[in-house]
Amino acid sequence: MTQPVLGILTLYLNDNKVLEEKKVYEKMIVAAAKMGLDAYVFTPEDVEERSGRIHAMIYSTDTRTWLRRWVRFPNLIYDRCRIQRSKRFEQLLAFRKRYSHLTFLNRPLRNKWTIYRTLWKVPSFREHLPVTRLYQSYEDVSVMLGKFPLLYVKPINGTGGRGILRIEKLKSRSLLLQGRDHKRRIVSPKRISRDNLASELRDWDTNGDKYIVQQGLNIKLPSGRVHDYRMLVQKNGSGEWEVTGCAGRVGPVRSITSNLHGGGSAAPMNSLLRQWVSSEAKIAQIRETAERFGISVAKYLETTYSALCELALDLAIDRGGRIWLLEVNPKPAREVFIRAGEREVYRRAITRPLEYALWVYRQKRSDRSNRTEPRSRPRSADSSQESRLPENASQTNMRSWQSSGWDGD
Repeated sequence: MTQPVLGILTLYLNDNKVLEEKKVYEKMIVAAAKMGLDAYVFTPEDVEERSGRIHAMIYSTDTRTWLRRWVRFPNLIYDRCRIQRSKRFEQLLAFRKRYSHLTFLNRPLRNKWTIYRTLWKVPSFREHLPVTRLYQSYEDVSVMLGKFPLLYVKPINGTGGRGILRIEKLKSRSLLLQGRDHKRRIVSPKRISRDNLASELRDWDTNGDKYIVQQGLNIKLPSGRVHDYRMLVQKNGSGEWEVTGCAGRVGPVRSITSNLHGGGSAAPMNSLLRQWVSSEAKIAQIRETAERFGISVAKYLETTYSALCELALDLAIDRGGRIWLLEVNPKPAREVFIRAGEREVYRRAITRPLEYALWVYRQKRSDRSNRTEPRSRPRSADSSQESRLPENASQTNMRSWQSSGWDGD
């Protein structure tokens, strides 16, 4: 029986064809091989439409090296592409449109503003959502400053803490501005008068991005560093949403964000909560509420938009133990768990999309069998054996690439 094939769809970071998560893909491909799943990495640039083949990046589990090989299209696609300002992203949009009939484990999600408005429609979610407003002019910030002492201005499509501005009202009626520019670099704090805010905002937007203005929260630890929590929610091998893990992130000195790519560090969730909440019972309650909320958000967004297999929720927890959703990331990194010392959580974060891919593949095969076989005719033992993957897929050995039946050479 030919093994199912998973194509990991990504984008090169530059014209030199550098990949951002190459080490993660290596781990995924090794794990996939042990589960009876062939996997390769490709980008829209690697697709030859005329022949219907892909010049894919193959990681050899025997030699632990990367190589190129012409392959056919995969049975399933795991989309890891993040937004870029490049021709590569335009190629991605064209690929998604042209091949929309293929089986994607996850489809694109919307921007921060659209997701906020979508979640706000659910009354039970509202207590977890900081007040947020689309930034269209200085007046939007002015109105929010009249309600809150602290604001964040964020690009609606930003990732990794890029282009975020923090505005804090001071007792002197002046404002303190801090932030990270569009290359994640920390911008030195600046005190300004309120009269100068409009010009500062104009200077901040050098890329022509759209922004949201969001209620700020007091999430500074006793050390003065900001912190938050990254919760990873994924579908398991039964197609059900589960919380894979939740870890804390602590920003570096003078940073307004906690992102690891911006120099932040990671810690187990409970160890950070103990600096914040004194009661172990309260900590357990916070975790339970956060996990229930995370699964509810994932289910609702998938129902509202399209297929998803994982989401990261960036959460803040205030002094009273209230959980706030800062943003949702549909293409989450997993590094926070290994940096927090949670190796088993990191392993699950790697393998769960693979387990889910196998489940989707089984479901598709079962649906096809039900459509093509007469109801009155029972399947033979042989055909039944061919139509499903082994229950314990992790014990299935991967065949060599040369004999896999799907590579083009």
